[in-house]
Amino acid sequence: MVSNDQRRRQLAREKFLRQQQRRESARRRARTRNTVIASALAVVVVAGAGAFAAGAFDGKDKKDSAASKPSASPSKAADPCKKPAAGKVKPLSWKKEPALTVDKAADYTMNLATTCGDIGIDLKTKEAPHTVNSFNFLAGKGFFDHTKCHRLTTNGIYVLQCGDPKGTGAGGPGYTIPDENLKDKSLKGNVYPAGTIAMANTGQKHTGGSQFFLVYQDSQLPPSYTPFGTISDSGMKVLKKIAAAGESTGQGDGAPNATVVIDKATVKKS
Repeated sequence: MVSNDQRRRQLAREKFLRQQQRRESARRRARTRNTVIASALAVVVVAGAGAFAAGAFDGKDKKDSAASKPSASPSKAADPCKKPAAGKVKPLSWKKEPALTVDKAADYTMNLATTCGDIGIDLKTKEAPHTVNSFNFLAGKGFFDHTKCHRLTTNGIYVLQCGDPKGTGAGGPGYTIPDENLKDKSLKGNVYPAGTIAMANTGQKHTGGSQFFLVYQDSQLPPSYTPFGTISDSGMKVLKKIAAAGESTGQGDGAPNATVVIDKATVKKS
């Protein structure tokens, strides 16, 4: 007999896969439009939803949920985070992946100085050199500075998603990077363990950009998202504080109630 917990996880996975398919269809249509039109459509979707609720880890927002049916506003926990630092997101974009310049034999760390506290990460350079190289490049350009973490999931999948300069789930750096490290020894039984940082993508191979997700509790997901680092103990405390504040829809998948903004991202060679 299937337990309630197993059934809940199965439903979460099925929902996740349906969202993947919808996002990829939307992405194909968007490629036929120019950048101005695509940006305008992203704004329309967000405005129609009232409160943003992102879809799968693919950089696209979904069209169902709060936009399709009115509901009472969920009670909102007190914001545990500070006000963002002064400054604006830089409108940066590149046509191709940056040249591989990181030392694959060296150790690199990343620090996300957020409004909720610092999140330190040990990066897996040897296992995911293209991913670490991209983050080293983007952080050096200030790409992540002042960006919002736009999605929090609290049911079935337990992650905070960040890295979108638009803050809508539709943004990226203009290029994609290859999938890496999908057979990492930490991924057992299709579970991304708490403390993992991994790349978001469209559900198709080699479509990662700048969006990533931070796992604050073991989450059952197919091994399709490049795991490229491990979050520090102090960083996990920050994530759990964010998760405890909940998300905007009250349905387990939406914008975090906490004001989560990356004031500054830095990557350093140890």
